[in-house]
Amino acid sequence: MRVAQEEIFGPVIPLLRYTSVSDVVRRANDTPYGLASYVYGRDLAQCRAVASAIEAGIVGVNEWRPLKAEIPFGGIKHSGIGAEGGEEGIREFLETQVISMPKPTLAT
Repeated sequence: MRVAQEEIFGPVIPLLRYTSVSDVVRRANDTPYGLASYVYGRDLAQCRAVASAIEAGIVGVNEWRPLKAEIPFGGIKHSGIGAEGGEEGIREFLETQVISMPKPTLAT
């Protein structure tokens, strides 16, 4: 279905039946996009395992808005490269310079 294959920017919540957790992860990752995903459940250890297996830049567990100013925002796959916000996002605006000099030796 298109709703399961495209990035939907709007108030849409598709509900799809599944047979196993591995089936859910496989289907969630079977898309060229990876901006955000959400995992809901009572078993937090299982939710964390599922969230780690999902290929998305942002995964909310039992929350609908996992974004905060101090964390990076960005997707993976066709949903973008890089991040904005947080320490990771500011790095793109910095120019790092390394200056290396040998330590002075003591004259004997």
